Amino acid sequence: QLQLVESGGGLVQPGGSLRLSCAASGFTLDYYAIGWFRQAPGKEREGVSYITMRSGWTNYADSVKGRFTISRDNAKNTVYLQMSSLNPEDTAVYYCAATGVTGSLFARDYAYWGQGTQVTVSS
Repeated sequence: QLQLVESGGGLVQPGGSLRLSCAASGFTLDYYAIGWFRQAPGKEREGVSYITMRSGWTNYADSVKGRFTISRDNAKNTVYLQMSSLNPEDTAVYYCAATGVTGSLFARDYAYWGQGTQVTVSS
């Protein structure tokens, strides 16, 4: 059974950092792209970043460029999202998702989703 599990969320002060993890089980990520998405209350789900597991190609939403870094560890079947210079607008539930095609920042392109992890940026 394909499963993605996010971890690493929490409460952080503005300007702080967090690292999210997305661990896969039941399948190997080698032939997938993994995306990170977020959804704040009352807002649509937003693509944050993605990485292709074989080539390591990455892409970022403009809102997080220069602050967030996505990376992968194929041996651990895990993808990370390092978030820095966080601000209250980054507060959301963060989800990771897998797609068998070239990565995308559009949620409709992803078939497998984790349950999400809450990130709250507040003083």
